[in-house]
Amino acid sequence: MTVTTPTDTPTSSTAGGHERPVYLDCNATTPVDPRVGDEVAFWMFREYGNAGSRTHAYGQAAKERVSKARRQLADVVAASADEVLFTSGATESNNLALLGLAKYGMANGKRHVISTEIEHKAVQEPLEVLARQGFEVTKIAPGTAGRIYARDIADALRPDTLLISVMAVNNETGIVQPVAEISELLAEHDAYFHVDGAQAFGKLLDPLRSSRIDLLSISGHKIHAPKGIGALVARRRRFSRPPLEPLMYGGGQERGLRPGTLPVGLIAGLGFASHLALQEYAERLNQCVAIRRAALTALEPLGIVINGDLEAMMPHTLNFTVPGIDSEAALVGLKDVVAISNGSACTSQSYAPSHVLSAAGLPADQVAGALRFSWSYLTPRVPWELVASRLAALAPDK
Repeated sequence: MTVTTPTDTPTSSTAGGHERPVYLDCNATTPVDPRVGDEVAFWMFREYGNAGSRTHAYGQAAKERVSKARRQLADVVAASADEVLFTSGATESNNLALLGLAKYGMANGKRHVISTEIEHKAVQEPLEVLARQGFEVTKIAPGTAGRIYARDIADALRPDTLLISVMAVNNETGIVQPVAEISELLAEHDAYFHVDGAQAFGKLLDPLRSSRIDLLSISGHKIHAPKGIGALVARRRRFSRPPLEPLMYGGGQERGLRPGTLPVGLIAGLGFASHLALQEYAERLNQCVAIRRAALTALEPLGIVINGDLEAMMPHTLNFTVPGIDSEAALVGLKDVVAISNGSACTSQSYAPSHVLSAAGLPADQVAGALRFSWSYLTPRVPWELVASRLAALAPDK
């Protein structure tokens, strides 16, 4: 698989006749794969029927494409197609998974929820809502390597535990969390297990295929599909679906859990992106590994400190600190070379120290200097030597 990136995509070094930095913020959002873009356009402009219209060929074609997309997405995580619910993205999926179980928990005396201190705000804030509703929320801290210990989840389990919510891959550090181990530990417990898979879907296969994961949140724009589309996989357990209640009302779509006309073009794009991610998994992985290898070779002379366990870090992410260099200064110094981040995109409008790195107990100066580089198979050649020289020029002794 070789993808030629058009010159007008966000990964290009030119736009409007001006040089642009290489885009290295793929954990915030990925560029749309041109093939996926073509699929979206076809189902928006050529086949524009409403999947809910059953009386003519336009509606039937749309319905069939939505069904195909369910299968394509389900294949990635070894689920059944009818366990896939389309949403606007992982944020909505997380809200539906967490808040949608509240009524069941209250009715059955299960008011305890377990999560972690490193979750995305799309999980943290619904947990705050549950706490205001009378639920007790236990948050597990990571180790200094940025990884949650599965045994800490097991130790926190109680008979009244309704839900465990743990992300598969952290969006800031790229550290893979032990969802496979947690799945095994929950074999004899009836609590529901929710996994925020936004950063993992299509990039981490086996851990997300566990049948013990009851609820799995997915976001299209993290796997080269458009923004505004995602899914919640709600697996059956012993033939029963998770007892979710809708957050919105006004239609019978998506088994009554997500009303509204289905965005067929976006769904087709997510389905095709899912198919490509599975089909091209090995080659994409190798490309990302090669990019990281080049990055580490160029950056090593700077004495960088990796924020997390490199062995547990996804190959498309590198979170590190250059001793003595503040992240804000680094962002300014690199802005014409690479487009990067110093934290989660959800908090970038008002910079605050990373809650993820702080929860791991890292020193304040290390947290303040943290930089996140993230790339994909669509990333063009990165001038790592120039990145390293710019950072070296910012060192205190320069």
